[in-house]
Amino acid sequence: MSGLYARDGAAIAGLQKLRFFPQAVVGGKGTMLRADDGRDLLDLSAAWGAASLGYGHPALVTAVSAAIADPAGASVLSAANGPATALAERLIALFPSDQPQRVWLGHSGSDANETAIRAARRATGRQGIIGFAGAYHGCTIGTMAVSGHPTLASDKAAGLIQLPYPGADPDGPDADAVLGLLERHLAETGPGAIAACIFEPILSDGGLVVPPEGFLARLDALCRRHGILTICDEVKVGLGRTGRLHAFEHEGFRPDILVLGKGLGGGLPISAVIGPQWVMDCATAFAMQTLHGNPVCAAAGLAVLDTLVAENLPAEAARKGQILMAGLRDLAQRHSCIRALRGRGLAVGVEIRGADTPLQGDAAATAGLMLRACERGLVVYCVGPSSSVLELTPPLTIAEHEIGQALSLLDGALQDLAAGRIDSRAAAGFAGW
Repeated sequence: MSGLYARDGAAIAGLQKLRFFPQAVVGGKGTMLRADDGRDLLDLSAAWGAASLGYGHPALVTAVSAAIADPAGASVLSAANGPATALAERLIALFPSDQPQRVWLGHSGSDANETAIRAARRATGRQGIIGFAGAYHGCTIGTMAVSGHPTLASDKAAGLIQLPYPGADPDGPDADAVLGLLERHLAETGPGAIAACIFEPILSDGGLVVPPEGFLARLDALCRRHGILTICDEVKVGLGRTGRLHAFEHEGFRPDILVLGKGLGGGLPISAVIGPQWVMDCATAFAMQTLHGNPVCAAAGLAVLDTLVAENLPAEAARKGQILMAGLRDLAQRHSCIRALRGRGLAVGVEIRGADTPLQGDAAATAGLMLRACERGLVVYCVGPSSSVLELTPPLTIAEHEIGQALSLLDGALQDLAAGRIDSRAAAGFAGW
């Protein structure tokens, strides 16, 4: 274990850690991280998708450097500032509507989803929420109360209707059955009690599950018939990652409220909620924190949006995602422990199941695989209810040759797993999910 990692353990609280192996980083460039032992690590996670442009992108460096050298205050709390206003205007333009829209700016997906839920309740006068099993919407009290991820075992919101996410369980209900179940719930509770339905267009931390075609559009239509707002949580998979600017565009509908985070700041803390004025202006001094709308972070957001267009990154994500998926299919032909591949664009899940290895259980095999991948020079993390789905969300700027390099490194780690060359005790000290 490195000196930096040991110092981290002695100084930084475990409350905010989700560690899978002893990774300690001192720098980064492009898709590569530099470990404190001098090794280069190819980052196939991009810090859970937050480093959307990779590390040290020139556009981001230029924008942030200019903003920090001459900051327009530090907040939108009690004064307007140029970067925050420009970012809000740009986000509205990218989410067109026939009714006036407003933007709320925050720090993270957690506070953004919490705000969307609270605002929906306040504006409609209703309290009920519809959510999905396996969904992860954040780590605040309010978002945990409507999430369905097994690690968020908090008290659930009163009146929560939690539905199965179709496709998450091969033996579970299909889209028709889930919508029928919702109809029955609404008949029992009365739709007038439900403020909003919050969903992910890809069930991200639940295992990178893509819903059946047409399901989300039908869900949206059902909610609209009953005056229920739809909140699309694109914190992890939005802004080009799936091959479209917005992930919901694959499904042919427009939600009422769109939530963005992670990649919006390219690695800096900023999130956004975009929604109708009657919801977003329903109260003042209602969902505020001092550094919300920070002009430096907003400048980073503008740089990300500019770069998405300038480098055609949504289309590139679609193209490179096909290359990545083709390579993974080849690996699956040679490694029987890869039981499923799913995702869109550069949001891909690799399910590890039934590995013939001394490591007992799918979670242990996946933990060992991630550790060995890092030892070989590849950073990848896992998601899923059983912690057995590798989540591949690399920077949108990843080069084709880096995809090939990543596949080769993963191949080597899979060979080590199958050959029993991974110490069963090596990852034991890392709780993971």
